[in-house]
Amino acid sequence: MKKAILVIGVFALLAQGCATPHVVQTKKVSDINLSCTQILSEIEEAEQFEKDARAERKITGKNVAAAVLFWPALIGTYSNTEEAIDAAKERRANLTNLYEQKKCR
Repeated sequence: MKKAILVIGVFALLAQGCATPHVVQTKKVSDINLSCTQILSEIEEAEQFEKDARAERKITGKNVAAAVLFWPALIGTYSNTEEAIDAAKERRANLTNLYEQKKCR
């Protein structure tokens, strides 16, 4: 029984290693120093991270192979995409608040 739990744990760790979407930092210490133009650029980047994470959820050759050959990897990818999407949304919200605080227009 212990061996089975150990094997499942190792596979779960390997699955997390296969998860590809990048999870952005929601806040950075340097954000306060950004200009209005830089804030807009960072917002666009956060939106792109969200789009990329959502694209990982679609049926791709990699996801089909993961489902067939090693289904825990697919679970890890889906879990990671949710985390990446949430982080990108929060990053965008934080930057939007900063944009408004700086009275950018």
